[in-house]
Amino acid sequence: MRGAGRVVFAATLLLIVGTLNIIYGIGALDDANIFTGDHRYILTNLNTLGWVLIVLGVIQLVGGLSLMSGNAFGRIVGIVGAGLGAIGALLSVGSGYPWWSLAIFALCIYILHGIVVFDRDERAPSA
Repeated sequence: MRGAGRVVFAATLLLIVGTLNIIYGIGALDDANIFTGDHRYILTNLNTLGWVLIVLGVIQLVGGLSLMSGNAFGRIVGIVGAGLGAIGALLSVGSGYPWWSLAIFALCIYILHGIVVFDRDERAPSA
């Protein structure tokens, strides 16, 4: 199948990003110092931000694991998880680390592309 390697790579990236979002969510629930200071966030309550990140991380982990097993459900959940991750990265561009947010946005777009182009057969050239 065309794009199988790209989907495995996208699933691995989803697993990594989901794990990081869960860790950041736990850090936000614990009022970690990386979320404090004079930075303004879309979600000003750190508990809300923490739960949003944990839920997003779980969605991304489920999508990555389901993609690894080859389910069509994984493609849908992976697209939703990567799309929400891209939106979340764009919402955090104005924080203290704008280049990191843009890098995460680009990574989520690459994951989306890898999932969407999977299993499209190339047409044979006509004789």
